[in-house]
Amino acid sequence: MSRTFLYARVSTAEQTTDNQLLEVQAAGFTIQPRHTITETISGSVPAAGRPGFAKLLDKLDEGDTLVVTKLDRLGRNTADVLATVESLAAAKVHVHCLALKGVDLTSASGKLHMTVLAAVAQFERDLLIERTHAGLARAKAEGKKLGRRASLTDEQKAEVRARIAAGATARGLAAEYGVSHPTILKAVQTA
Repeated sequence: MSRTFLYARVSTAEQTTDNQLLEVQAAGFTIQPRHTITETISGSVPAAGRPGFAKLLDKLDEGDTLVVTKLDRLGRNTADVLATVESLAAAKVHVHCLALKGVDLTSASGKLHMTVLAAVAQFERDLLIERTHAGLARAKAEGKKLGRRASLTDEQKAEVRARIAAGATARGLAAEYGVSHPTILKAVQTA
């Protein structure tokens, strides 16, 4: 007897898979909780390298159907998405994508849709990376300091160096200034 599974993925902890679960129910699927795999991991991580997806692969059998709400839930890299779907097709697992109106991605028509949409998903990801790098370069060119704010001011670093020279311990100073022990050691070394 064939079974239906759901793979729901989000990229960050601030996101939730709730909308994906609702979309699947609204599309008329009733999926057992034990057949639902949800995980929080970037789509840039290859599908085979995701713990939840690996768990899902162990459960799938010939004739089963895997449902995803959108193609980018499988991944953001075109080659990886294609390889994942081809692997599932070789195992005779059907892949049903709600955003593609239920086209079986393992069929000829589904492969065409999937290839185009996977390429678009990767293009969007590449554009985002380009915009991020451009924004960082612009900020740097404008003289903005990038990265985390220093834990200690220059004055505090000078105080730390003087107090270490006078016999204070790095651990004691770390507790006093509310920073880590390595931060104190780094302040001493950058004299």
